[in-house]
Amino acid sequence: MSNSNGWGLTARLITKHFGALGDRVSEAIANFDPETATEADRDRLADTLRATAQKLAAARSSFEKEHADVVKLQELIANDEKAAETLGERLASGRISEATINLFCDELESNKARLPLEIQEQADAEEYMNELQKIVDALSQQLADFDAAAKKALQALAQANAQRDLQQVRSERQEQLNGLKGLQGNSSALNALTRRAQAVSNEAAGMKIVADIGQRPHDQAAELDAIRKSVSNPGAAGGESALARLQRLSGKTATA
Repeated sequence: MSNSNGWGLTARLITKHFGALGDRVSEAIANFDPETATEADRDRLADTLRATAQKLAAARSSFEKEHADVVKLQELIANDEKAAETLGERLASGRISEATINLFCDELESNKARLPLEIQEQADAEEYMNELQKIVDALSQQLADFDAAAKKALQALAQANAQRDLQQVRSERQEQLNGLKGLQGNSSALNALTRRAQAVSNEAAGMKIVADIGQRPHDQAAELDAIRKSVSNPGAAGGESALARLQRLSGKTATA
């Protein structure tokens, strides 16, 4: 923390009462940064908080005892002062000895002389307790800040992971779409198949042309043969009757 000078008295008080704990608390408060602290840093701070809280509990008990001693001594002095008003009458009447009066006065004077010291001890205990309370509050706030920063960091990490996953899904979908587009018009495999089909078709057409050329002499010869047959055998042209055809085939001629 920036106000490290403000903890000077606290560090001295803690060092006086509890030794090395003062340096540990001062260092923990001064160097802890919730934004960059690790979980180990938090654990150390939490341990310091627990130790300081225990000292605070002891300081409260000490203050309560010092306060009770002051109150008790103040009541004793007040009662003795009231009693002193009547002791003179008892001394004059002989109901109490002078030695007893002197002993009473010695105790009253001693208690009055001791009261400022008791009050100062009470004030020191109260100051120490209050300073420890400030330290406990500061450590508690540091822990709260760390937990808030950690929660914020975890939320940011979760959001970043979600965004990364979303972009990954979008990238995969884009790759799938690109693949489908390739199948529609840019597929090398389909283009190769198309070219192969055209080549086979062209090859078949060429073979048909060659076959037609080779078949043409046969067709012409058959046509000539049919012409010769029709000239040498006119009846075979299809104009004779069934009876004439039978007579022709049997070698008989028709009678008039």
